[in-house]
Amino acid sequence: MPHDAPIVFVVDDDISVRESLELLLRHEGWQCQLFESAQEFLSWPRALVPSCLILDVELPDLSGLDLQKRIAAYRMEMPIIFITGYGDVPMTVQAMKAGAVEFLMKPFGDEVLLSAIRQAIARSRAACDQEQEVRALRARYESLSRREQEVMALVAAGRLNKQVGFELGISEITVKAHRGRVMRKMGAGSLADLVNMAAKLHLVPAPGR
Repeated sequence: MPHDAPIVFVVDDDISVRESLELLLRHEGWQCQLFESAQEFLSWPRALVPSCLILDVELPDLSGLDLQKRIAAYRMEMPIIFITGYGDVPMTVQAMKAGAVEFLMKPFGDEVLLSAIRQAIARSRAACDQEQEVRALRARYESLSRREQEVMALVAAGRLNKQVGFELGISEITVKAHRGRVMRKMGAGSLADLVNMAAKLHLVPAPGR
């Protein structure tokens, strides 16, 4: 199986559920990693490939909802599909508001789960592509000199060359030279490209805001 094939993580303390899901998932061509507890899952290193998490609500240590809160900030590329035999409306609402893709009551049909996984993997792939783009932009930005970074931020914020020169205490001709190097190193074909790059790097507000 390719190393970049999507990974479906399963956290469920019922071994029969884990084993049946593993057969189903591998048949669909996905990588599969099984865990019987939230803590065991948390010890697994993050891999930046399309993925999703099938998560039981009731677990022996950290509950599924608590695990969702724990990983929300740094596993945004990994959507969650909850499964449970003891769900209720408030629990479902809480999970969905926190970003879950689906909340399934056991027993559920294979196709219902597979459909949810496909949706989650598509969302994850988009998030991974975006993160890889930002990493590439960050590497290019870090190749700029400190002065070039200052010029980029001011130009992307809408300052004219004359204004940039005044704020930095340099000549307009020097600003133009720095600006040209910034455009070349960042791979920006236009000012609009540079503004979008700066927004993705959180150097300036996103356009239209």
